[in-house]
Amino acid sequence: MSDACKKTTSHAYLVEIKTEQDGQRLDNFLITQLKGVPKSHIYRIVRKGDVRVNKGRIKPDYRLQVGDAVRIPPVRCSDTSEKDLVNPGARVLQRLSNSILYEDEGLLILNKPSGIAVHGGSGLSYGAIEALRVLYPNAPFLELAHRLDRDTSGCLMIAKKRSTLRRLHELLRTGGMNKRYLALVKGRWQGGSRTVNAALRKNTLQSGERMVFVDEQGKEAITIFQPHTVYAEASLMHVTLMHGRTHQIRVHAKHINHPVVGDEKYGDDDFNRRMQGQGVKRLFLHAHSLAFQMPETGQKINISAPLSADLQQVLDNLAV
Repeated sequence: MSDACKKTTSHAYLVEIKTEQDGQRLDNFLITQLKGVPKSHIYRIVRKGDVRVNKGRIKPDYRLQVGDAVRIPPVRCSDTSEKDLVNPGARVLQRLSNSILYEDEGLLILNKPSGIAVHGGSGLSYGAIEALRVLYPNAPFLELAHRLDRDTSGCLMIAKKRSTLRRLHELLRTGGMNKRYLALVKGRWQGGSRTVNAALRKNTLQSGERMVFVDEQGKEAITIFQPHTVYAEASLMHVTLMHGRTHQIRVHAKHINHPVVGDEKYGDDDFNRRMQGQGVKRLFLHAHSLAFQMPETGQKINISAPLSADLQQVLDNLAV
């Protein structure tokens, strides 16, 4: 019998949400309750309606509230299979371990490699958070404080305490955190800093692909682009987000006719093909730095993630 099977349940039971669980996503809560059960199976029982909150069906991204009653159904070994179990492999675990930029008792900051999703789902058996839970088997709490696109590299915050997660969310919500990106965009940038204020709306196409569009009926989104180095055909930009919408930098860059180099979704295909000759193999978008002060403790954190060797090589190849 696998470890996952040893930890499954034979009957339904109710869990009342306490203060320390307030605000946690339902799917993440279930992962902590059903340790060892594959995330794919957890999503399956939520979709089927086997998991209930206050006797009603619920979505996996629902934020739990104090006093909520969560029904957790029986989970049988036959419902899961070995291929579903999270198994990142020693190479991925070592890669993530080597990518840790900062760690204290409540926070971990990772220089997330490009190509690794922040979490599993949509055909992926694991992402960075699931791999970190394998890397930290005795950690009682590990949760993403925010997200990065799969192809975006750089600073990713993981909370090791619920109290830390709340403080980080408060900073992100109130603008108390300075998040800066480096993006290589098409074309020679003219002038200095430019602020793009264009609302964004998410849409899912018939193919199932999620796209984001500029739409005045969408959610407010402000991005500040500031030139770092202007090359002959492209420009390296410092980018600051005033909001954290899905694909915000990529859509705003396209909106001002300076799409991010290597962007297969919103970019210029012909230009991307030309830039392959300069060594571009993926999206040139990197979460470069984080600067903030933790509420209550006053601790100042200022972390930067160096560009990976492949991105630095692209810059070295470009003519000014």
